Amino acid sequence: MTDGQQWKILDISTAGELTDAALEVFEYQYINNQIYKEFADHLGKHPGKVRSLDEIPYLPVEFFRKYSIISGKGQHEIIFGSSGTTGTKPSRHYVTDLSLYEASFVRSFSRFYGDPHDYILIALLPSYTEREGSSLVYMADSLIRLTGHPLSGFYMGQHGSVTSAIKQSKEQGRKIILLGVSFALLDLAEKEAPDLSGVIVMETGGMKGRRKEIIREELHNILKEKFRVGAIHSEYGMTELLSQAYSSGEGLFRCPPWMKILVRDPHDPLSVYTETGLTGGVNIVDLANINSCSFLSTGDLGKINDSGTFEILGRFDSSDIRGCNLMVE
Repeated sequence: MTDGQQWKILDISTAGELTDAALEVFEYQYINNQIYKEFADHLGKHPGKVRSLDEIPYLPVEFFRKYSIISGKGQHEIIFGSSGTTGTKPSRHYVTDLSLYEASFVRSFSRFYGDPHDYILIALLPSYTEREGSSLVYMADSLIRLTGHPLSGFYMGQHGSVTSAIKQSKEQGRKIILLGVSFALLDLAEKEAPDLSGVIVMETGGMKGRRKEIIREELHNILKEKFRVGAIHSEYGMTELLSQAYSSGEGLFRCPPWMKILVRDPHDPLSVYTETGLTGGVNIVDLANINSCSFLSTGDLGKINDSGTFEILGRFDSSDIRGCNLMVE
């Protein structure tokens, strides 16, 4: 698969195009990724026998903790790493084409929110120099620069500065996004409770051990009341991906056309539900991940709705996902 073909992935616009491209990418990654090939062979899944998204083997994200998951012969330009949790080894994503990641997140953001230059982006995240290996921080840093506005930036722990920047932004008539991890948004809500009416408040998940975990609905209700906004937006992504899904409220996410969510039977990790409305493990097709692995099995629990949106409902514990790991241990 040539570089030109890889970039055409981001021009996908229909479900049929995604399926056709996914089958081509599966064959490419089967041939060019030894770890993925061994995993697929273990399951008896070969390009000639796989004819649908349901039949593609989905690699558990835990593989990124142990192996370098690279398709092709390119050298990595950056390594994105997860923050990890106590007692677990962090994931490491070797990215061989940063320009493809940048194109993916800019196109996805623009699809759901419009031109980044129309916004002032205030990030309640550690700065790029503080958290250099974070794919989320890399994305936020890039979008901040694309806004081209001096008020856009990282404001982690600067509650007074956040309130001042938002006030100035409103006075200038610019659209505003406040993007932050859950615990930072909750801290701002409890300590300052600024009036953010008219501001897009977007959480990226994660208490990261800083606060007691609460369900998304409870978090959003608190933030809506404290910030005086009608909805809380969300971004869904992870270290092992190069694409993101977005929600404009109620925890209902939509994917860009080159990304798709499937839900697997929690009792049979190799079986994918064809019906909507059923809760199970989240599998992800991310064709922007062409140089790594585009077909991942996660520890998230979710469901797909009749509208085509999906919801993230929680996490499996480690014992629940052991059956998916096969080669990890």
